[in-house]
Amino acid sequence: MIAVIKTGGKQYVVKEGDVLSIEKLEVEPGQKFIFDRVLLIDEGEQTLVGTPVLESAAVLAEVLKNFKDEKILVFKKKRRKQSRRTRGHRQSLTEVKIEKIYTDKAAVPPEALRVVPRVEAAAPGVPAEAGPVAAAEPEEKKAAVKKAPKKKAPAKARGGAKPGTKVKRAERRLPGEKRTSK
Repeated sequence: MIAVIKTGGKQYVVKEGDVLSIEKLEVEPGQKFIFDRVLLIDEGEQTLVGTPVLESAAVLAEVLKNFKDEKILVFKKKRRKQSRRTRGHRQSLTEVKIEKIYTDKAAVPPEALRVVPRVEAAAPGVPAEAGPVAAAEPEEKKAAVKKAPKKKAPAKARGGAKPGTKVKRAERRLPGEKRTSK
C-alpha cells in the first residue's frame, strides 16, 4: 500500500517502513504523529484519490531525529562591477519513519492522534502564534494611513511643457542635451 502525503509544501510518495527527510517539524524525536493531508492511497486493486485531500485518511509516522542538511553555497556576482558575495545555507530537516497507512482515521491509535503542526503564514512583523486576531491589526493600520499624492516634477525637468502650449525648439531639449544643427 502506498500513499501520497503533503508536508512542507512538497508531496511525497510513501509506503510503510519508509524513512524520509522532510522540512523541519516542531515534534521531538521519538514521538508519533499523523499526517492528515493525504492526497492519494493505492491499495493495489483500489485507488482512493482526494479532492484535494482524503478527509478520512491518515499516515502514522515517528520522528527519528531533527538535523541540518549539508551546506549549500550561494554565490552572487555582478560582472564588471567588482561585486560578489558568498553565503552558506543549511536547511533544517526532520527524519521520519512511516509506520502505518490508514484509510480511516477512526482506526488510528489514540496515543498517536497528534497532528503535524502546520505553520501558517502570519502578517509581517507578527509572530505566528499570535493568531488571526493579531495578524488582522496591521491591515487595519494600513487602511487608516493615507498616502499623499505624488508631486510631479516641473515641466522642464520632465523634458517638456504643459500640454497645449507652444514651446521653442531650444526649450524642448532635455537638460544636458547638446544642440544639434542640420
